[in-house]
Amino acid sequence: MAERVAILGSTGSIGTQALEVISKFPDRFSAEVLVAGNNYEILARQALQFHPDVVVIGNTDHYPQLREILRDTNIKVYAGSEAVEQVVTSSRVDVVLASIVGYSGLRSTIAAIKAGKKIALANKETLVVAGEIIEKLTRESGSRILPVDSEHSAILQCLTGETGNPVEYISLTASGGPFLHYSTERLHEITPKQALRHPNWDMGSKITIDSASLMNKGLEVIEARWLFDLSPDQIRVVIHPQSIIHSLVHFADGSVKAQLGIPDMRVPILYALTYPERLPTDLPRLNLVKTCSLTFSEPDLIKFRNLSLAYDALREGGNMPCILNAANEIAVNAFLNGQIAFTQMPDVVQFSMEKTEFRSSPDIEFLEFSDRSARDVANSYISKLNI
Repeated sequence: MAERVAILGSTGSIGTQALEVISKFPDRFSAEVLVAGNNYEILARQALQFHPDVVVIGNTDHYPQLREILRDTNIKVYAGSEAVEQVVTSSRVDVVLASIVGYSGLRSTIAAIKAGKKIALANKETLVVAGEIIEKLTRESGSRILPVDSEHSAILQCLTGETGNPVEYISLTASGGPFLHYSTERLHEITPKQALRHPNWDMGSKITIDSASLMNKGLEVIEARWLFDLSPDQIRVVIHPQSIIHSLVHFADGSVKAQLGIPDMRVPILYALTYPERLPTDLPRLNLVKTCSLTFSEPDLIKFRNLSLAYDALREGGNMPCILNAANEIAVNAFLNGQIAFTQMPDVVQFSMEKTEFRSSPDIEFLEFSDRSARDVANSYISKLNI
């Protein structure tokens, strides 16, 4: 029987590609639940094409329009964050693809984990913000988390079949974004339009900005700690502009395994849905003969301070990664809205990490308090800045 998939964030970059993957394997998957935040028109078109059992629009203001468009169908239409948390626990859902961007995806992912669902995780903030809590809930419920990020999918693929073999460290590759070779002075003049042009990947605006600032890689470092039970010193970042090697595992005997492929998110999406099986696809293939040279370098932690701040947050633990994430979301929005310069984003994050209350063992309620507090601190700091 086809696995029934709930896609949280179906109108975003990951969600739309996941639906494309599902459409190629109708005997293996069905889109049972589609969830979007605001874009009810795209959600409605997806619903009319894929005929899910349920659609949910997060913004309740758009419920009437969505309900009207789908009134002649048998599709159930709900709205609001509580509805999202409820539908992911349904017995009609086998797999939850968690691809809502940012902190807002945390509650629904936790609900799915508590219900014992298999999680295809594209929302890295879930583990960044609440990694210790998620780890405990996963053990208790029997849920399984499979990464969708290309880098973490690569690590999973390299570790498959290596049970019991000691890992020395892993290397998460980073393209370095469009400003890899810019001077600090030139970085200060970057516009949002420039920053939204990623050289290799087609992603949403928030992730694209995070990639340009290397915060995306910092969040992936924190996520990797929980996915693979590694210490901060066992997680390294290497700049690889071609994005052909998606990550590497370095074993204790000196061997190194890498996963290679063209930059295409449909590959890790499919692998997360079918793990450990690989299904044949018609996706473009990597031709090593025609591939340009592969280059590697160390990240510049002075020029791209966000990566350094992420390591600081990981080592500090507690609610510090939550603070980092919340402040960064505010900083990215401020940059996109022209309120701060590209180089001021890490200033916002660092200030928030210094001024928001720290707790070493937070529960979920304190994490929610920390998220709100860090956003308030970040907004207050931004209001006092001049570009």
